[in-house]
Parts: sequence; C-alpha cells; structure tokens
Amino acid sequence: QAFTELQAKVMDTQQKVKLADLQIEQLTKTKKHAHLTDTEVMMLVDETRMYEGVGRMFILQPKGVIHNQLLEKQRIAEEKIKELE
Repeated sequence: QAFTELQAKVMDTQQKVKLADLQIEQLTKTKKHAHLTDTEVMMLVDETRMYEGVGRMFILQPKGVIHNQLLEKQRIAEEKIKELE
C-alpha cells in the first residue's frame, strides 16, 4: 500500500513538472516574440503610425507606448519563468 501511495505521488509530481515545463516553453516563446517585435518597432522612424490591437479594434498609439508595452510583456514573462523554475 505504501508503494502504491508513493507511486501515485511520483506520477503526480511528474505531471506537475511536465505542466511547468510546458508553461516555461510558452512563456519563453512569448518573451522571444515580444523581443523580436520590439526590435522591429525600434527600427522604424518615430513618426510611423502604430496601432495596438484591442479586442476587435485597433487604437493608434505612439511608438514609445508600444515599446514600453513590449518591454513590460518581456519582463512579466521573465518573472513567471523564474517563479516556475
């Protein structure tokens, strides 16, 4: 009976580790996507019209706001990755 309980705990732990790994992988992709997008945005001139997607509409935003949002997205993803590790 003790072996069965231990085996159940091991399986539960393995599932939690797999879930954490999947979450880390997804957050890493999100972080990389935000970084690449930010790199492309920063190459554009400051007068470029940029739009932020909000639901089913787009809102005109200055370049600085878009840049700050992408940096914040990267920072949040990095914090969540550290929490999961």
